[in-house]
Amino acid sequence: MANYDDELARRAEEPTRRRRAASGQWGSTWLIVGLILGVVALASVGCCIGMVVFAKKNILPTEFPATNEDYAAARQKFKTTLDKKGPAPQAYDEVEPPDDVEEVTFESGDLTLRAWITAKPKEIAARQPAVLFLHGGFSFSMEDWEMARPFEEAGFVVMVPMLRGENGLPGDYSMFYDEVDDVLAAAAYLADQPHVDPKRIYVAGHSVGGTLAMLASMTSSRFKACASFSGSTDQPRWAKAKPEYVPFDPENAEEFRLRSPLAFPGSFKCPARLYYGNFGDDVLLKLGGDELARKAKKAGRDVVTEEVQGDHMSMTEAAIPMAIDFFNGPKK
Repeated sequence: MANYDDELARRAEEPTRRRRAASGQWGSTWLIVGLILGVVALASVGCCIGMVVFAKKNILPTEFPATNEDYAAARQKFKTTLDKKGPAPQAYDEVEPPDDVEEVTFESGDLTLRAWITAKPKEIAARQPAVLFLHGGFSFSMEDWEMARPFEEAGFVVMVPMLRGENGLPGDYSMFYDEVDDVLAAAAYLADQPHVDPKRIYVAGHSVGGTLAMLASMTSSRFKACASFSGSTDQPRWAKAKPEYVPFDPENAEEFRLRSPLAFPGSFKCPARLYYGNFGDDVLLKLGGDELARKAKKAGRDVVTEEVQGDHMSMTEAAIPMAIDFFNGPKK
């Protein structure tokens, strides 16, 4: 009987033992799963942190110190120090102006520079609006003049200057700094032309010229409006891909700040439109443009980014007609 009772007791406890065994198995399994998920979660967090760090270092716009300082005033207090002095870092070909274009010289400080400008009409019925167009890259070519032609076809006098160190001209390339003085000197020359209305001078530029157009419109109140095509607002970011173009100490943050429109969003002295293509390098450039426009708007400035079809080069086909409409103003 005792053996029977022992067997009944053993059988009665069998499901309990099985449940305990099963419970122990699942408990171990869930523990393992939990550990795996924990490792994955930690890896994901680590990956996210890594991605954030990477983005902040390589993609997102530079966080410049907030300032109410005017860019023109900041320029007066700052003098760039160039570690490398010499011509602009781009080869060039000698080009002759078309028949309807004049090559002229203008003075920028102690430098004598050159520019192409729409030829004066034989008879001046009325002064015309004018566009100072700043070419891309670090040398001037016929393609740059052709890029600016739609402004001429729309009724603007067009002037495209060659800046210091470009195309065999005197002066030291400084990467977006002393070149601003050349842009303003060219604008002064343009305003003095008998067929130009000095109250309707606009500044526009592509790529490198787009950056200079922004900086010029932050420095002088001469311009009625500004159009930048694929211009960099953030030179620390720009220089990461082009360190060989940096002629100053790359560890000097102030040198970069004084070349970056993003560092002075409240300094625009005229309305501005910043145009970017929707793929290629322009996607990253637009991040800085969007941030500049946001901060400029907060400071009460009329600055807007516009996205158009195209990459860094082809985007001008869509953007220049938009800029012409912007310069002409609302239709009455």
